[in-house]
Amino acid sequence: MNFLKELYSKGHPRVLGALDIFKYIGPGLLVTVGFIDPGNWASNFAAGSEYGYALLWVVTLSTVMLIALQHNVAHLGIVTGLCLSEAAVKYAPRWVGRPIVVSAILASISTSLAEILGGAIALQMLFGISIPTGALLVTATVLILLFTNSYSKIERAVIGFVSVIGLSFIYELFLVDIDWGAAARAAVVPSVPQGSLLIIMSVLGAVVMPHNLFLHSEVIQSREINLEGDERIRHMLKYEFVDTLFSMIIGWAINSAMILLAASTFFTRGQSVGDLAEANAMLTPLLGNNASNIFAIALLLAGISSTITSGIAAGSIFSGLFNESYNVKDLHSALGVIISLGMALLIIFFIGNPFQGLLISQMVLSIQLPFTVFLQVSLTSSKRVMGKYVNSPLSTVFLYSLAFIVAALNIWLLVSELA
Repeated sequence: MNFLKELYSKGHPRVLGALDIFKYIGPGLLVTVGFIDPGNWASNFAAGSEYGYALLWVVTLSTVMLIALQHNVAHLGIVTGLCLSEAAVKYAPRWVGRPIVVSAILASISTSLAEILGGAIALQMLFGISIPTGALLVTATVLILLFTNSYSKIERAVIGFVSVIGLSFIYELFLVDIDWGAAARAAVVPSVPQGSLLIIMSVLGAVVMPHNLFLHSEVIQSREINLEGDERIRHMLKYEFVDTLFSMIIGWAINSAMILLAASTFFTRGQSVGDLAEANAMLTPLLGNNASNIFAIALLLAGISSTITSGIAAGSIFSGLFNESYNVKDLHSALGVIISLGMALLIIFFIGNPFQGLLISQMVLSIQLPFTVFLQVSLTSSKRVMGKYVNSPLSTVFLYSLAFIVAALNIWLLVSELA
């Protein structure tokens, strides 16, 4: 991470006050962008329009899982100075680590597909541009940003994008009537309406995403705490959780707002959303032109910002196969970015139903997720890898339980589809 060392070479105060916490906010928000991406929009609007508030609990459960997993993988990056991909290649058995990392590269292509496709759909809403042309424009824009801008500028831009997206949904929530009591119950009381399992898996895959685990372990090193001894590691382990918790709660609020908006706008009228452009068109007579335009602009920002983070994650995963940290100026990192975005763009040209493509892409992520989680937990539970910062026995049991829950849901989905 030499280029990151240059950007974050200045030291921080030895004793941190309340305002110093904000110096550590950033890596978590980069991860948050990954789970308020266009794939989430598709999953959340499908959930809200078809089942009302009933699936809000999936966002809550997914976010709890996400906080635990992202916090855990950030520890890996802080303590070892390695991203998850590098650590897998270095410490996991060759027949285990490398195949999982390769599958994560394939998952990153599925992620990039959703991000690029969402941006293209937004351009079609705003300017009438065709999906293939819009996808080309989004991909070109992101590649220019990744290959010319510094990491710190991208981080600030992404934080700005997240802010705009969040404000957009807060604005639109003021335009609809919400039964807050029913919504609060649905957020914590699980229910599985008939036929909802595919959407449940899509929402889960859209929130807890494999590429974000690789991404967080990489970008957390932008603070370079691991180079300054145990005291700095302990400080970073403490303040990293503030960053992760703060960022994931923002993501939970935005995802929940999407379901609330879809439930209050479409479900109550018996309208099922089968396309994001369709949702945008429906919003115009119901909420007015401002809501429709804000929806499309927010979707475009979500598509561009999440494609940036998807590209960074892909570069990190691919370079890790060669025991290298992410640096877009290096060959392997650049190839990872190009493979992920390029393959995703190619697939978009053959997709007949963009909305269904978004849903399926999220389900693919949920299928790959257990493999990444099992790998991650095995590494952070190893004293050889983590030393004295190894997971406690209770944490290990809890984290493995999360992996088993995701695996069980995948098996349930497979059995349901074959039945």
